[in-house]
Amino acid sequence: MRAGSLIHLGMSAEDEDLYRCLLRLTEGTPPVLAEHLGAPVDEVEEWLARLEAMELTSLADNGSIRPAPPAIAVQRLIDLRLRELQEELRRVAAEQRVVESLLAERDAVRPAVRGASERPAIERVEGTPNVRAVIDELTFFTREEGLTTQPHGALSAASIEASRPLDARILRRGIKMRTIMRPAAVEDAPTLAYLQEISAMGADIRISDKPLERMLVFDRAAALTPIDPQNPRLGALVIRETGLVANLVSLFERMWSDSVPLAEAVAARQGPEGGLSEIERKVLATMYQAEKDETGAREVGVSVRTYRKYVADLMQRLGATNRFQAALLARDHGWI
Repeated sequence: MRAGSLIHLGMSAEDEDLYRCLLRLTEGTPPVLAEHLGAPVDEVEEWLARLEAMELTSLADNGSIRPAPPAIAVQRLIDLRLRELQEELRRVAAEQRVVESLLAERDAVRPAVRGASERPAIERVEGTPNVRAVIDELTFFTREEGLTTQPHGALSAASIEASRPLDARILRRGIKMRTIMRPAAVEDAPTLAYLQEISAMGADIRISDKPLERMLVFDRAAALTPIDPQNPRLGALVIRETGLVANLVSLFERMWSDSVPLAEAVAARQGPEGGLSEIERKVLATMYQAEKDETGAREVGVSVRTYRKYVADLMQRLGATNRFQAALLARDHGWI
């Protein structure tokens, strides 16, 4: 096995040979690739279909097939492996009834604690640590959809750090996440960066300039609302009564219809078309394709120093923490 082989990331030897061949050629067609690999065209087409399914190739304007940049390709392979591993672990946990075993252990010493189906229709949970524990549990059992509103605008650093692992866990499991924020979230750099981070992972974020009611809804089966909307630290009400949860979902859908997508809100704040100049669009395109600043600067037609200044400014505007994330966010916004 060659050094740095992609087989370690779950790619077959044939697929890796094809991807590396594309990197050497920059782009190519099935017949050309078949000639370089010494393989039948129909087999190469099958390998190309697998690379396309893994989002490791794209179609050039001339009809040729172009490889994804190595850094992006490796990240996508890692994401695929993580999803596969997570699915496998979840399957094993279900087959071995791990959760049921642990609940039985807990209930053996705390007989008053019952399963979710036996809990009260409305439960009062006081204190931030206890509320977060309930959110952890409900998140774990969520299978399809999570709905959230944030009426207070910008998120605190502590809130972002507490939410990041939960949100990432939900999105890696393929669960649909919809969140409504206030315009202040777009004005706050750390909050915007976090929203764009989870948006790039698949979260659907919207911004509303109308009043929001704070809520979290899990699979339309359970919901959390604050005990006192003016004092969220007091605690939350956990609602499992079907009719009440349905009413909260209806309220959420009304608020959702009155909001705009995050990218649209960001673009409106920055001006028409995001306020990008032609040279900034070229820089964004090279950030996605070029491996070195020297290459990107040469393609754009500026000095390396100027190119790096453009890169730094664009990363700040996108709220990105690295160039890879900036390229993904720019692509999601339709800027490249």
